[in-house]
Amino acid sequence: MTTTRVSRAAYHHGDLPNALADAATDLARSGGPEAVVLREAARRVGVSAAAAYRHFAGHGDLLLAAKLRALAALASAMQEGLDSAGPRPGPPDTAIRRFRNLGSAYVSFALSQPGLFHTAFCRVDDISAAVAATPGIGGSVAEQIEASRPYQILSESLDELVAVGLLGPARRELAPIAFWSSVHGLATLLVDGPLAGLTEHQRAGAIQKTLDVLIDGIRCPPPSA
Repeated sequence: MTTTRVSRAAYHHGDLPNALADAATDLARSGGPEAVVLREAARRVGVSAAAAYRHFAGHGDLLLAAKLRALAALASAMQEGLDSAGPRPGPPDTAIRRFRNLGSAYVSFALSQPGLFHTAFCRVDDISAAVAATPGIGGSVAEQIEASRPYQILSESLDELVAVGLLGPARRELAPIAFWSSVHGLATLLVDGPLAGLTEHQRAGAIQKTLDVLIDGIRCPPPSA
């Protein structure tokens, strides 16, 4: 993943907010959300804290900028995973391959970018009223989730499974929770939990077996009443 650098000469042409957000994202990449400090971001781009506060009302606004960029990076990795699935013998096999690649890409992102992974899902409570009014940021929890690009990519993949007859429409509503909680939980265990000590081979096996269970669950018909 490349890091965007903005020259000091560009700050006077309206790029200081982006430069500060770049710096905050770099801090998050190396140390997670706890590392995002407005004064440090200002120092990295060579401006005063007072100048930074003219664009970000406080720590929460800057952390939110880093969080949104981390979510965008995760979404990009997920989309790459989907797009890397070549055509299979038939539409059902193609949809399953794409779904599997999506899950693998999610966990791989967490393993390769743990700082951004943690930042993408951190809580940001102290944002300014102006930022809270931004579409996709304020609103209910459900609205915020639905506005998230990673969630939208997951939903599109699940819709593909419905379209090819592998996922029953009746189970479509709860499918995102089942999938997301499984891969996110596995990613967390591999990054921070007791599975962090697995070898690369064992880790790959854990990822594939988890996805196997999810895919088997999708293929199974719902239990009869």
